[in-house]
Amino acid sequence: MLIADRLRGLRGAKKLSQGEKRCGLRRAYISRVEHGHTVPSIETLEKLARALEVPLYQLFYDGEEPPKLPHLPKHLTVPVR
Repeated sequence: MLIADRLRGLRGAKKLSQGEKRCGLRRAYISRVEHGHTVPSIETLEKLARALEVPLYQLFYDGEEPPKLPHLPKHLTVPVR
């Protein structure tokens, strides 16, 4: 539901309707995403972010800058039995 709420909030803040032709998606599909009935693909999220003129990370994170990435090891070793 986080994505649905975030999309609806960003669209509302920009005063755009679901019917805007910015992303090439049908209004009914956008409605289903915004109400949490459909899980959009990454490609679809990219289209929506582009149409809303926001970076993709803002659909997942509420902040002015992208979150800091955690330090992850290059290789995870699994003991062999």
